[in-house]
Amino acid sequence: MTKFVKKDQLSSSWYEIDADNAIVGRLATIISKIIRGKNKTTYTPHMDDGDFVVVKNIEKIKFTGKKFQNKKYFRHTGYPGGIKETTPEKISEKKT
Repeated sequence: MTKFVKKDQLSSSWYEIDADNAIVGRLATIISKIIRGKNKTTYTPHMDDGDFVVVKNIEKIKFTGKKFQNKKYFRHTGYPGGIKETTPEKISEKKT
């Protein structure tokens, strides 16, 4: 029988990840597993058993291939026709 963790038994901790020379997609999967709590033996899908993540050196992250110029990120403003797109290249230009 599966053992379920009760709310009072949950504990969250903090992780600090160094993104120096890390590939974006692989780092994202690692971070998402930690946030959901899948790295713990007490993982339960319906409970918030995740941990907190702080990422350092995000400016030194790597994109493979031509993704730095060609990858597109979309967001929506909430208004009709309000979809906005940007690339990692444009984001890094804006930040510097």
